[in-house]
Amino acid sequence: MLAAPCAVIPESFKQDLLNRVDIVEVVSRYVRLKKGGANFQGLCPFHNEKSPSFTVSPAKQFYHCFGCGAHGNAIGFLMSYGGLGYVDSVKDLAASVGMQLPEMQPRSSEEARRDVERKEQETGLVAVMESAMQFYRAELKKTPRAVDYLKGRGLTGEIAARFRIGFAPDDWQGLKRAFPDYEHKSLVDAGLVIASEGKRYDRFRDRIMFPILNARGVVIGFGGRLLGDGEPPPGEAKGSPGPKYLNSPETPLFEKGREVYGLVQARDAMRAAGRVLVVEGYMDVVALAQFGVGYAVATLGTATTPVHVSKLLR
Repeated sequence: MLAAPCAVIPESFKQDLLNRVDIVEVVSRYVRLKKGGANFQGLCPFHNEKSPSFTVSPAKQFYHCFGCGAHGNAIGFLMSYGGLGYVDSVKDLAASVGMQLPEMQPRSSEEARRDVERKEQETGLVAVMESAMQFYRAELKKTPRAVDYLKGRGLTGEIAARFRIGFAPDDWQGLKRAFPDYEHKSLVDAGLVIASEGKRYDRFRDRIMFPILNARGVVIGFGGRLLGDGEPPPGEAKGSPGPKYLNSPETPLFEKGREVYGLVQARDAMRAAGRVLVVEGYMDVVALAQFGVGYAVATLGTATTPVHVSKLLR
């Protein structure tokens, strides 16, 4: 006789929670951490030591001790260090980011299958967005007028690299060079390609490209800005260049009302200054960083919402 499905917290909720939680903030409640390169370090709370071997990675969102081998995510840390059960750990983290725990109904095999499919889709889209970002960055290096535009705005190559700025070529199907299987549905699902009336074409063309990262440093969307006021490339007829700023559409990865631009780059400066400056556009964030104001972020074409404020206060 088969056992009835157990009541569980949906995998989709758990993943959404881990995407919103900053493990550095969680661990910092209990462990004194210091910045060390790309990571944070401190004395391991799980064994006695005099030299720090405990590392927390904001990019990968996990902790690891090279002394005793302790390892895990934010949920695992609360379970191991705080002695909380799994459900209580999830409740604690959910409350800290303003999420309400769903009613834990028994999960059917169909729901389990959908959760697996959703996770697989998101993993695939993350890889697609990463490849697109690398393509746009490579295109910037070989497009002098785009480089000159950024230099004219006072930006250095160092700042462009820090924010992973790129350029979408003036080509209706430029992404074919990055994705030989240009017809794959993942390009549409990721918001990179538009499919209409049997035709496909790149959403972003002839624009400076600003990758939008989530709290874990994963590329989830893009913002594209026209060069200058949208003058067409030399030798081409003038026409409507479209909006000055163009964001990725809503996708399984990207919900613009919940995200801010520049959060990953601004995180350390925000903590050090004890403040955050919310500005209007991507270029404002990057220009301020160029002049030493590193705690600026931008909303993505929306008003500042309570969700944004909660994210920034964390």
